[in-house]
Amino acid sequence: MAWAVEYHKLVEKDLHKPDNAQRKQVFKAIKKVAQNPLPDYEGGYGKPLGNRAAAQLAGYCKIKLRKSGLRVVYGIVREQEIMTIVVISIRSDETVYKLAEQRVKPLSHPARPMQN
Repeated sequence: MAWAVEYHKLVEKDLHKPDNAQRKQVFKAIKKVAQNPLPDYEGGYGKPLGNRAAAQLAGYCKIKLRKSGLRVVYGIVREQEIMTIVVISIRSDETVYKLAEQRVKPLSHPARPMQN
């Protein structure tokens, strides 16, 4: 059974940048990972992020879309089985990770369900 997927309110802006084909790939990848968004070392699909000079994202995971160069950063709420998409962006110059760090520091913009 898939986990519930919620989106940070700024993710809508992120989705204006990729073209339709890329958006379809993003939603397809999110749907797949939502089946088991736990980190890969726990048997899930998530690639864990850590703390680095560019961004402090320990506890969050990423989805890599290699062909398009896009990354999806998400967090999970285990008790409620919720996968919260924080950012969808290009990887270049660690942009996606810097954006993610800004959005998760004070999660002042609550996540909400979004139709895909």
